[in-house]
Amino acid sequence: MRKELLIPVGDYESLECAIASGADAVYLGLKKFNARGYAANFTSSEVEKATRLCHLYGVKIYITMNVMVKDEEVDDFLGEIRFLHKLGVDAVIMQDFGLMYLVREKFPNLEIHASTQANACSLDAISLLHEIGVKRVVLPREMSLEEIENISVPIEKEVFIHGALCISYSGRCLMSSMIGARSANRGECTGCCRLPYALYKKDKKLKEGYLLSTKELNTSTYIEDLLNSSIDSFKVEGRMKSAAYVGFITSFYRRLIDKTPFSYEEELDKLKILFNREFTTGRLFSDDIRNSATSNHLGLKIGQVIAINKKRIKIRLAYPLYQEDGIRFQKAQEGFVANFIYDEKGQLISKANANDIIELDNKIHLVEKDTVYKTTSKYLLQSLSSLKMRKIPILFSVAAKINMPLEITITDKENTIVEKLEKVEMAKTAPITKEQITRQLGKLGNTPFILENIDIDMDNNIFISIHTLNELRRMLTSKLSLLREERKSSFIEKDVLFSKLEVAPQSEFCVEVQNEEQLKVALKMHPSRIYLPADMYKKYAELPNCFSIEAKKKQEAKSLLHQTYKKPEYESISDYTFNVANIYTIYYLLKLGYKRVTLSVELSNKEIIHLFTHFKEVFHFIPSLEVIIYNRVVVMDIKENIFDIEESHFSYFLKDYQQRKFPIVYQDGYTYLYNYEIRERKIEELLSYPFSMRFSFSTEGEKEMFCQLQKYL
Repeated sequence: MRKELLIPVGDYESLECAIASGADAVYLGLKKFNARGYAANFTSSEVEKATRLCHLYGVKIYITMNVMVKDEEVDDFLGEIRFLHKLGVDAVIMQDFGLMYLVREKFPNLEIHASTQANACSLDAISLLHEIGVKRVVLPREMSLEEIENISVPIEKEVFIHGALCISYSGRCLMSSMIGARSANRGECTGCCRLPYALYKKDKKLKEGYLLSTKELNTSTYIEDLLNSSIDSFKVEGRMKSAAYVGFITSFYRRLIDKTPFSYEEELDKLKILFNREFTTGRLFSDDIRNSATSNHLGLKIGQVIAINKKRIKIRLAYPLYQEDGIRFQKAQEGFVANFIYDEKGQLISKANANDIIELDNKIHLVEKDTVYKTTSKYLLQSLSSLKMRKIPILFSVAAKINMPLEITITDKENTIVEKLEKVEMAKTAPITKEQITRQLGKLGNTPFILENIDIDMDNNIFISIHTLNELRRMLTSKLSLLREERKSSFIEKDVLFSKLEVAPQSEFCVEVQNEEQLKVALKMHPSRIYLPADMYKKYAELPNCFSIEAKKKQEAKSLLHQTYKKPEYESISDYTFNVANIYTIYYLLKLGYKRVTLSVELSNKEIIHLFTHFKEVFHFIPSLEVIIYNRVVVMDIKENIFDIEESHFSYFLKDYQQRKFPIVYQDGYTYLYNYEIRERKIEELLSYPFSMRFSFSTEGEKEMFCQLQKYL
């Protein structure tokens, strides 16, 4: 089976580069409802134009509608879905579980792909997505190739093979939202992971640097393993990248997939110039993903400083340098554009070769010897700007028999169009030849087509005017273009009926604890429920009001999605990691059998109250909901022990440039990074509604817990 090469496009220029360079499919976003809100993105008219262009060239187009959707936005969201379905896009990529369910029921002929933000990392989660009709799942970047191969669900698998990585599980990172009021789940990530941090154990600094920053994923050295895998689509990240990068990376992987010979090392050097944070093969191939030295684009190492004075920097090159290339000095972390390059005689030159010794003006007041990297290349960008749109092979067949209609057929091997004209007559003077017919029909010029073959069955001594052949060629190619552009599935929209569910809402007082000291305090306060970590629950399972907080699940997980609070023989409660922000996600989770739904911590009290009242208006029953009133939010949920710390309860923390402290816990193979501050809702606004309230404790001691809980009891 052919593996799909799926390419990101942040603007129309990038789209054209992706198509020209061999993309099988592209993904892009509208101006809203997509997880790259800071990309240029596409207007409605641009998406329409893009869809026609993609389909003309046989490229699939997927639209990213992959954000957490708030309740007041649902109608607008569905309007965009309706527009995209009518337009004929090949699929929409979605994060919001409830809206995936709703869209499948409402628009049964529209293909849905579950975004990596949906975080389907368990076999049961993937099975559930398949059961509700999701065609493809974009698997988390935390999964290894072995884990992916063990997925037995008959669903298409899409996997990132190149580009930027998130340190946290996608869909579970709340750091940007909590410290910058810009939600990654809403397409507004501010890149907190790219900032410097210091790691402490109590008061002792252990290390510092860009401790949350990742390398750039690059699996090109494992292309054979990927080609032999069960992965259906190879996805490249990069909707914020330049058009030149998009064109290059598409061509790079196209040649690897098609096994077209090229100099891998030379192309890798170009890739390093275009974008490079150091490369990793990622968790896909069990590689280290961290680069704590820098979060910036590194470029390609091209030389070494061998002498410095106030005026000039002398460099021995290991790679060519052109005038107007951008360079950076590694230790100094400063750079400039090489406007003037001098040879050893002090003469200005426009280009220097490997092994040359050159001098540059010391614009940055460099004082110590350093390593030189090339970060931009005018010459490389110029070479990449000359891309030509690919051509579509077509076949003509001509039947020209005397006293029979002239019949010309065009086909691209998928679509066939036939045109017939008046009867063919004998030539009075110069008869037309096969060579002339071939030449005229082959004049495809600015069309997207190229003639692959022509079959001509004709009598001798016949007349067909050159004008007629030209008109037929234009007519047939125009019709074929239109036929390709308008390829789409039938638009179907259904009314969705919602049955009343048997739900028992309760206004319970719930406490979540992390250790035995906190459990003792909680027991004295007599809450309705106490949530315990899985290891503690084994010890205290007999306590009547204690429930287990299930550990994060791997492939063999039994949870439907994410983590749940669960008393196995009784009930499951969906946690805030579901990112529930609209009434449909609440409804479908309750329909699945969850006894209670915990709302997103990113919602305001006003939004929570609106959810409750709107739910009653639409579904005519009261939902069973839980609201977190007090907690220190887990802002990052990270696979593995990335800080190499001991399993402990809040002995470690990260400190940022503002001196804010983010507690860290490593437990059961996962690193949990907590927010620097505790969030506390104003409870008075919520008391008149039947919400269950949860108070979640993390770093608090006995006195702090008593003080907090007594305020509400």
